[in-house]
Amino acid sequence: MNAQNFGEFLQHKREEKEITLRRMAEMLSVSAPFLSDVEKGRRNSLDMDKLVLLKQILDLSDDEYQTMLNLAGKQRKTVAPDLPEYIMDRDYVSAALRTARDLDAGEAEWQRFVEELKKRKG
Repeated sequence: MNAQNFGEFLQHKREEKEITLRRMAEMLSVSAPFLSDVEKGRRNSLDMDKLVLLKQILDLSDDEYQTMLNLAGKQRKTVAPDLPEYIMDRDYVSAALRTARDLDAGEAEWQRFVEELKKRKG
């Protein structure tokens, strides 16, 4: 599955789990028309507490959850909703992002950085 946006991702995963739109809306405590609008891209992605609930309802893997969060952020034209607090609470993260931006760091450089961090964690 290669979703282009949050709504497509949500609809695909919901249908994959054979959950009706109405049932999913009930599980999320939102209206079915609202959820339909989210899936069709007429409304913004859901807020963070609903995204956490979706992870549980849809039994998403960590990779699927990260994809969902990234798509939710892109739809809102911002970073993934799990990141702002982390970034804002750590000045060095903002400094690192600005440095990477200013130096036009590419994907390969970021991948090496991430792999190095993962090695340190063990």
